[in-house]
Amino acid sequence: MRALDRKLLRDLRQMWSQALTIALVVASGIAGFVTSLSAVDSLALARERFYAEGRFADLFAGVKRAPRALEASLREVPGVADVQTTVEAAVRVSIPGLPDPIIGQLIGLDRRQPPRMNLVSVSAGQRLEALGDAGADGSLPALVNEGFAQARGLHPGDVVDALVNGKQRRLRIVGTALSPEYIFAGLWGMPDLRGFGVFWLDRDALAAAYDMQGAFNRIAVKLAPGASADDAMAGLARQLARYGGRDVHARDDQVSHQMLDNEIKEQRVLGTVLPAIFLGVAAFLLNVVVTRLVGTQREQIAALKALGYSNASIAAHYLKLVLAIVALGLALGLGLGDRLGSALTGLYAEFFHFPRFEHRLAAPLVLISAAITIGTAVLGTLSAILATVRLAPAEAMRPPAPGRYRRTLLERLGVQAMGPALRMTVRNMERRPLRAALAIGGVAAAVAITILGNYFRDAMEAIIDTQFTLSLRGDLTVWTAEPCDAASARLALARLPGVQGVETTRFVPVEMSFGHRRERVLVRGFAPRPELYRVIDVDNRQIPLEGRGLLLTDRLAAKLGVRPGDRVWIEVLEGEPRRVALEVGGTVRDMMGLNAYIDRNALNQALGDGDLGGGHVLAVQRGREAEVLAATQGLPRVAGAFSKATMVRNMQEISARNVRIMSSILTVFASVIAVGVVYNNARIVLAERGWELASLRVLGFTRAEVSAMLLGEMAITIAVALPLGMLLGWALIHAISELLKSDQFFFPVVIRARTYAWAALCVVAAGIASGAVVRRRIDRLDMVAVLKTRE
Repeated sequence: MRALDRKLLRDLRQMWSQALTIALVVASGIAGFVTSLSAVDSLALARERFYAEGRFADLFAGVKRAPRALEASLREVPGVADVQTTVEAAVRVSIPGLPDPIIGQLIGLDRRQPPRMNLVSVSAGQRLEALGDAGADGSLPALVNEGFAQARGLHPGDVVDALVNGKQRRLRIVGTALSPEYIFAGLWGMPDLRGFGVFWLDRDALAAAYDMQGAFNRIAVKLAPGASADDAMAGLARQLARYGGRDVHARDDQVSHQMLDNEIKEQRVLGTVLPAIFLGVAAFLLNVVVTRLVGTQREQIAALKALGYSNASIAAHYLKLVLAIVALGLALGLGLGDRLGSALTGLYAEFFHFPRFEHRLAAPLVLISAAITIGTAVLGTLSAILATVRLAPAEAMRPPAPGRYRRTLLERLGVQAMGPALRMTVRNMERRPLRAALAIGGVAAAVAITILGNYFRDAMEAIIDTQFTLSLRGDLTVWTAEPCDAASARLALARLPGVQGVETTRFVPVEMSFGHRRERVLVRGFAPRPELYRVIDVDNRQIPLEGRGLLLTDRLAAKLGVRPGDRVWIEVLEGEPRRVALEVGGTVRDMMGLNAYIDRNALNQALGDGDLGGGHVLAVQRGREAEVLAATQGLPRVAGAFSKATMVRNMQEISARNVRIMSSILTVFASVIAVGVVYNNARIVLAERGWELASLRVLGFTRAEVSAMLLGEMAITIAVALPLGMLLGWALIHAISELLKSDQFFFPVVIRARTYAWAALCVVAAGIASGAVVRRRIDRLDMVAVLKTRE
């Protein structure tokens, strides 16, 4: 073994605790990087594989009713390679013995002609071809989507009841299935797997129930290679217009695909931003440690040069030291990231369902992780190494010039009430302002990451509170299959036992245009003075609608290039073709989607309709929700209903656990940063000032007094870093919130006081733990050996 290699092992053995803390910081950064990106890569791979195997359609459209003979004409539209039609219906579903309201999507499958797109793969039970006719009891055999079956504990042989076209029909579960169209299956994009189920059954039976024999109401389209999606959608819309089918949309607007895309985008952002902070802190620690090490080994470096070692070989020696520490961190990070990535993939599997979904750590991701880690470490330490090894041997033999001692800034400002220990501590920090600033910045980063980890819990609570407490103040929501007379519907609902109030809404899908820009949105018509369902912005303020015209969300206004006072054209995508112009009265900053809000009466007037409504929000006496839900089943025009309390409970069961896991992981990583920065800084100061501390002990200072000088610097670092870290966390959350913002969702910037308090507590605890270790080393200080050090 070469002499320099033996020296390397000796140096690592002497500084093992510092090397380990730095390696742990590196490991935290790599683990975060690998966790997020490996899970996202696994998710994207499973999606693309399932899309290909399941022949996921490119375009989708719905009509009220169209003859199957129209399929041939649709295939002639330029750019269309294939068309597949079916019958679908949204129904109310109930599980015997359970009061929870459930919405079911019934999809007809042609047993004589297997589907060519959106293939349904059976994960348990009978295959599609084995679906029989209605049973002797009139029950219809059906497949159910795997996610809903798992959430509700359904198995082949179980039965559920469905309100099909006003009649109760029993669905007999014969198997669980998956489809690329419903990788994510939740009500209106909400993560409520218990409240929404997809059921596939015989097309003829479903068509007969809705008097749709020889007809269809749902279309899937495959585009020809190289075809323009916009041109194909325009051609299809012209063909379908007379059948009420102008709402043709691409895969990007399909709910399941949107949810997958948003999740991939969010994790790519988090998996890039957070590891960058960790690796930046690791580079700082390596720079400080290596600078101190080469500074204390000046005489050894001079001797090595005198013995003939070149600058390059000495620099390579110290780079080996850095790379050894980084290699340990990289190995730990890859192992931990692989385990956490597998766990995150398992959490994804509860939301997104594929026939095959396994965690995969790709070789390119490992190589990228290694390159980033090594590059960061080398760049962070190269300047410190080169500055020392370039010294001439004669100059390196001399000790470094003593620091410049002078009064502290506080003393120059007139603050004299400082004891000797505090004065020496402050002077020492002022002598090395860059190192003190970097130490403070490292601890501040730990505070910021802890705040970020708990921010998602605060944001989720704020979203639920805004959407289900401030905005949706009613207890139940029911809707009809088609818009109907609002007054008669309110009267029928108000007569139900336990109903205390009814408020009507109307949501209309439209294509909104301004100039050459177009967007598919939902115009939401609310009551003029709403009480049960209100428009609330991200600042929790109610937005009045009466007399204000059309209000657009800020994101929608930005995409269209619209300002208040402009007039936009809306083309209604349901019912009779209508195109009207509406004046934009203002913008709203809200959290959910690209929406437009208007007084319902003004909406009906603009569309030339009477007093129409499609949804009704009910205020119900406490404890009578189940009774009202059961009573609504007797109303023929009611197509579906859900309970706010049930939806909130189902969402919280999922989100609370996932947010808790994320917060715990980020808190541990942040604690590692805090320990790494505080401990390494204290160890370096101890090594540099060992002679001073030993001298003070000989002069009669107690161990507590000597420790106060060193630990005081640690305390000042943490005290200054806490408010800076809170400010940095606030800024980081604002930046990430902007990066995560999409057309469908916007995380509000809400940071509770408890989040700041928890971040401060975690970092202070990490500082106390580091201080205890350093205090023990001070107590064991060998004064005789230290005082023999040559000055």
